[in-house]
Amino acid sequence: MGSTRRRGGLLRAAAELLCWWAALVALWIVLISDVDEWELAVGIGCGLAGASAATAARRAAALE
Repeated sequence: MGSTRRRGGLLRAAAELLCWWAALVALWIVLISDVDEWELAVGIGCGLAGASAATAARRAAALE
């Protein structure tokens, strides 16, 4: 039972991270006028950093 609950929590966290990442990368692409490979790579990296921070902040706020 505990491993099923843990797996569900991990799946929710991964889905949340993926949603944040997709939204942030999409915003990055919209705000950049001319997207080339380097700008897309930077956007992907920044999106992952922002998504990680947003997920961590939400989880920290839920613990209080």
